[in-house]
Amino acid sequence: MSSELAIRAEGLGKCYQIYESPRDRLLQMLVRGRRRYYREFWALRDVSFEVARGETVGIVGRNGSGKSTLLQMVCGTLNPTSGSVTTNGRIAALLELGAGFNPEFTGRENVHMASSLYGLSREQVDARFDQIAGFADIGDFMEQPVKTYSSGMYVRLAFAVIAHVDADILVVDEALAVGDAVFTQRCMRFIHRFQQDGTLLFVSHDMGAVQRLCRSAMWLSHGRLVGRGASKRVAEAYLQDTQQALVGTDTRLEALRRGSEAGPGGDAADEVAPVVEAIDYGGEDDAADVPAAIDYAASAEVRGNLPEARGWATGQAEITGVSLERDDGSAVPVLEGGERVRMVLSARASIPLARPILGFIVKDRLGQDLFGENTLPFTDASPVSVEAGESFQAVFEFRLPMLPNGQYAVMASVADGSLTDNVQHHYLHDALILTVASSRVRWGLVGIPFENVRLARTP
Repeated sequence: MSSELAIRAEGLGKCYQIYESPRDRLLQMLVRGRRRYYREFWALRDVSFEVARGETVGIVGRNGSGKSTLLQMVCGTLNPTSGSVTTNGRIAALLELGAGFNPEFTGRENVHMASSLYGLSREQVDARFDQIAGFADIGDFMEQPVKTYSSGMYVRLAFAVIAHVDADILVVDEALAVGDAVFTQRCMRFIHRFQQDGTLLFVSHDMGAVQRLCRSAMWLSHGRLVGRGASKRVAEAYLQDTQQALVGTDTRLEALRRGSEAGPGGDAADEVAPVVEAIDYGGEDDAADVPAAIDYAASAEVRGNLPEARGWATGQAEITGVSLERDDGSAVPVLEGGERVRMVLSARASIPLARPILGFIVKDRLGQDLFGENTLPFTDASPVSVEAGESFQAVFEFRLPMLPNGQYAVMASVADGSLTDNVQHHYLHDALILTVASSRVRWGLVGIPFENVRLARTP
């Protein structure tokens, strides 16, 4: 196989023998193939593809389409019935929950055992153990048997191991669906770093995540490879197919082809130059409060996470507080969405800062930036400097969007300089956690308060 390829599969297939009863299995052993007492089930059939080094490929398909079977054969934990698969480099995989762990062993013992399966010596594991334990962040449970772990703790430990074994190929099968927002974003940051040099196979039912992480994708259906191409195109075709299954055979969904077709990985819209409009960052909100026409009934719990937040610091300036409050300054732990709020960032300088910048970004569980802002638009017009030992604060007032159910992390940072030339002195990935429950937002990453919705006959 060419050194430029990481994975090559040729005519790959996996067949299982399905017996109606234990008696049939015994008879099959006795007749030694002269008669068949079973029926064949092909979990995967005639699948061929190549993955280049450094490529990230998404794999999509409904449950039972053969995705996990394919990954197991790529990893070598399952032998193919037909065809072959060849890999080039060390593979690290996060497949089914707890795979590769002995439930009777402690977390520490499982780290050593799992790492040895990836070819690491005991000395190498000992040298990296503190990093693995820090990534997993399960505290004293590291010394407890993993049979006492929750599903989230299983994934934390398993991902921590594969993140530190110097893999060339990383296989992730729906693992990020388990775990809180802080850990999921930690995994996403690792995946983004890994993508710079490594090869990634990523399985998910989240088409947004597939399109964001993967340039190309493969679509499996009933054990066969039915499509491969740009992740956006594959995701669109797969979503159409799932929608077709929902509406049944009475209505046929036809894909639309309008305008100029874009090449792999792109859109015709990519050719449109962006339009930049002036933004007013000050002034009064003169819009009247109009009751929303659609009740989203959201409940957003706000939890400070500053002591546990990860990131980096130079020691020359420090974020000392991050809070999301109502516009009257009251620190209410539960918000509904749509109300006026303010994000307050507090910081202290250890050295003189000529042009300090405070900013925040709200991210979803996959690390996608939803919204945020920094003080540059204000300080460019009215520069503010602080002296060593001084404290300073930024207040951002806005209407809180309606967010779908899930957890969201607020990144906060303090820097000094300009947009193109600055030094990040303190950067925290998850300084604040928002947990949204009972939200009825159904479409998109955020919801907006619709003031009126009408449906009427037209002449």
